[in-house]
Amino acid sequence: DKTVSLRKDLSEMHEWITQAEEEYLERDFEYKTPDELQKAVEELKRAKEEALQKEVKVKLITDSVNNFIAKAPPAAHEALKKELDVLITSYQQLCSRLNGKWKTLEEVWACWRELLSYLDAENKWLNEIELKLKATENVQGGAEEISESLDSLERLMRHPEDNRNQIRELAQTLTDGGIMDELINEKLERFNSRWEELQQEAVRRQKSLEQSIQSAQETDKTLRLIQESLAAIDKQLSAYAADRVDAAQVPQEAL
Repeated sequence: DKTVSLRKDLSEMHEWITQAEEEYLERDFEYKTPDELQKAVEELKRAKEEALQKEVKVKLITDSVNNFIAKAPPAAHEALKKELDVLITSYQQLCSRLNGKWKTLEEVWACWRELLSYLDAENKWLNEIELKLKATENVQGGAEEISESLDSLERLMRHPEDNRNQIRELAQTLTDGGIMDELINEKLERFNSRWEELQQEAVRRQKSLEQSIQSAQETDKTLRLIQESLAAIDKQLSAYAADRVDAAQVPQEAL
């Protein structure tokens, strides 16, 4: 009869809801790799869309039960109405939870992509430092040329900490949730190690260039003094020659 048919529809829908809950909400997900995380985002999106598509089925069952109740004797109302209310509540909760979990995983995926973006930006900067350190390894020229190399290195080192702070915070957010913790820790360890190494090398190079500038300045000063001394001697000799002073009268220190 009609009651049996309606109860069968209600039961089948309940079973589908229970299965969906077990498959997508109660199962423990582990996200150890980006592929696993991306796959889970796509799975949840499909499950959310499938649940929304079941809204037509729930509406048909609701209409069928309400039509039956409107014509059936009161004794048949209560049990069916209660079953329908439970179904509607369970269905709405399922849709809400699936949507919530999908949004959460979408945010986690966005967080991971953002982390990669910041790491990429910082690694490009570290690449620039590496190239600059190589370029300043054996700077030729006087104090001015060396000073220009030092200035360019110092300009490059005046890099805001914002990106590194973002990397730290995003990584913490993900690993706190057990998301790809091994992979992220490995990436962070490699990045931080490289960052520290290049920072220390840059500080050493700055000191080395500062010492080279000082040495070059001292050399320039010595050369200038020698040039000035030679110019003075040349002037003195020229004056003697102009006055046609006999070589024997030239003071010994001028020779």
